[in-house]
Amino acid sequence: MDTAARTGETAQTLDRGLRLLHLVADAPGGLTVTEAANRLGVGRAAVYRLVGALTDHGMLRRDGTGRLRLGAGVLHLARRAQPLLAEGALPALRRLAEQAGATAHLTVVEGGEGVALAVVEPSWTSFHVAYRTGSRHPLERGAAGRAILAGRAGVAGPVSTRGELQSGAYGVAAPVLGVPGLEASVGVVSLAPLDVEVVGAQVAAAAAAITTALA
Repeated sequence: MDTAARTGETAQTLDRGLRLLHLVADAPGGLTVTEAANRLGVGRAAVYRLVGALTDHGMLRRDGTGRLRLGAGVLHLARRAQPLLAEGALPALRRLAEQAGATAHLTVVEGGEGVALAVVEPSWTSFHVAYRTGSRHPLERGAAGRAILAGRAGVAGPVSTRGELQSGAYGVAAPVLGVPGLEASVGVVSLAPLDVEVVGAQVAAAAAAITTALA
């Protein structure tokens, strides 16, 4: 086998391995080897080889019923990537916080919940919401989570909520779209009502800037 052929085979194997990881990630109940083979369009033997290599690196595991699930190695990579994501988003978040006069945040999906990955407070306001990095909430509650769900449906417009995560707090958020492998939203939270039209445009601009920074 010549070098070009070996390179092509290696690239195909890598592509299949990455596709398998995505398939398992998108299957809440895990996948059997047969299901994975059918979705990849390859034989079971090829899937077993992929599973063996990915399991050795901690990217996949097999549960008590033999179904394929993500391994702890994926979480390790995700945690290593989070500081880089936050760093890339900070300029847009700072600009948004100053424009809106409200606490700005980048929220990502982790374990089926929304997690505040980066938070920036405005510098000129007398009062603002204290929102901690690492705060978790269901995706179905709060503007940040609802924006992520809207993004899954292909809706890019801003989402507004009132008092869903904190009594008396107002939120506006928009999904961050176009970054492969990332489900996230950017938004603001305030103690006073927000002009959804004005702040929504600011939030959408921040989301677009973060997409450019991270893509």
